[in-house]
Amino acid sequence: MLGQRLAEQFSAVYSQACDDLEVDLWVNRLLDAARLKSHQALAESHVNHWDETDVALITYGDSVLSDGFKPLESLHYFLNRYLRHSISWVHILPFHPWTSDDGFSVLDYSSVNEALGDWPDITRLGVDYRLMADLVLNHCSSRSVWFENFRQGVEPGKDYFFTADIDFDISEVVRPRTSALLQQIETAQGPQSVWCTFSHDQVDFDFTNPAVLLEFVKIIRQLLDAGVRVFRLDAVAFLWKESGSSCINLPQTHGIIRLLRTVIESAQADAIVITETNIPNAENLSYFGNGNEAHGIYNFSLPPLLVHGLLEGTSRHLSHWLTAMPPAQDGTVYFNFIASHDGIGLRPAEGILASDDVAALINAVEARGGVISSREAEQGRQRPYELNISLFDLLTTDSDGELDHWGFERFICAHAIMLGLEGIPAFYIHSLLATGNDIDKMQNSAHNRAINRHQWQLETLSAALEDRHSPQYRALHTLKALIARRKQQAAFHPNATQFTLRLGEALLGFWRQSPNRQQSIFCLHNMTNTPQILSLAALNLITTDSWYDLISEESVSTDQAQIQFKPYQSYWLTNV
Repeated sequence: MLGQRLAEQFSAVYSQACDDLEVDLWVNRLLDAARLKSHQALAESHVNHWDETDVALITYGDSVLSDGFKPLESLHYFLNRYLRHSISWVHILPFHPWTSDDGFSVLDYSSVNEALGDWPDITRLGVDYRLMADLVLNHCSSRSVWFENFRQGVEPGKDYFFTADIDFDISEVVRPRTSALLQQIETAQGPQSVWCTFSHDQVDFDFTNPAVLLEFVKIIRQLLDAGVRVFRLDAVAFLWKESGSSCINLPQTHGIIRLLRTVIESAQADAIVITETNIPNAENLSYFGNGNEAHGIYNFSLPPLLVHGLLEGTSRHLSHWLTAMPPAQDGTVYFNFIASHDGIGLRPAEGILASDDVAALINAVEARGGVISSREAEQGRQRPYELNISLFDLLTTDSDGELDHWGFERFICAHAIMLGLEGIPAFYIHSLLATGNDIDKMQNSAHNRAINRHQWQLETLSAALEDRHSPQYRALHTLKALIARRKQQAAFHPNATQFTLRLGEALLGFWRQSPNRQQSIFCLHNMTNTPQILSLAALNLITTDSWYDLISEESVSTDQAQIQFKPYQSYWLTNV
């Protein structure tokens, strides 16, 4: 029963702070906040709440603007006009009132930023699409009511934020920023050293206090009522702090994720939890738990490995990584992306790309107008953390920043690879729209990530999408055609079998097989800017089947000795 499960999960995290009676009291509070019953049955496990028709879009609520309309209205109009039949999930990045970090320093979780719209605008999006929203649960704004209450020593908030005394050992802390970790704050109780993983405007919650957990269960209930069905747990790896530890990926963090998943799927059977953990691959995989933590994890190693492979003309690292990746069991899924509102993280490439490979990637980004963000590692050392650049500019220009002859084909190849891989593909809106570096926005904001957070005027964008010669038209129509073909293939189910082929460094290949084993698709990609030839004998095509390339719509005979690839060309060879 649900109550018993929550008591077990709560005790696993808070046993040192709560006795049995207190555990029961807290569990009843959690159940009441989520409007759940202690005696209700647990949600069915290992159920796939997705299939091959699911494609996600990542966007800010104000990525598309139009005079006279609320940004969420303009965005909704754009989605329905241009992408209604292409995408099924829409991730609206933080839409609450905020003070910094483009929404990730939340001022008030109970309302929608009035500069974007209101709760009915959010709900209407959730009617047309499976709506994904951020649960920014590691930190909130230093100007929030909760933090002001912390300063004053009043409820709610006086004990919601993590502070470190002089004996707390922070020498091993790992975090993605170089600013001072601790911020001295004057409070009614005297000066306090407040923990700030990301910035001094983003103050970390203290999840050792169960009242903080309870607040987030209330927030989850409100988001569910508004139509949210996919929860992105932002920066969740940093949730729990212990003296002398790295303060990342601690067991209590995993325990809280298990509890939140139980609450969410008990309140809404088809709701999904996805963890956002921009960390090395093995650590990222741990957030699946035993199929009882995240339903989905961001596949963070894919962007740096794929971009590196295409820029260097080699499948070696990408193929090696794919070979070693475990299949996601039923009820879990990879969330595949190659661009997002953030930059391309380098930590997920640790242990996969050598230092020379990372240096080459950094040089390529800087040559194409991008910038590099750093992080603080162990013992206070600084290391490159993130590549900030538009994916379109990164893949379509050369080392002099000029348009590359094969750049557009390279850009499309990257997305063809993503669309074919095991998992749910997610497109950043600015990749679909071939948006370039927004240098002015980056310089005006003094924020590296702003380079890839352009805001389109709907009228300007619509005109570009009607111009057959514009990069926006070419990118959107080419990618929509690939998406349409993908959505019709059972072998592209997010949990369908995947096997990596060994075709040499110039080519990347992997085989997908539908759950009923009737359809096979060989996904074949030229990673180079030169023509390549592949012997069909390397694929062992079943000779009694008829083979067809889904992309070119041409038949491939098993009597052929070989197939030829143009630079960056992709094949999706299917037997049905």
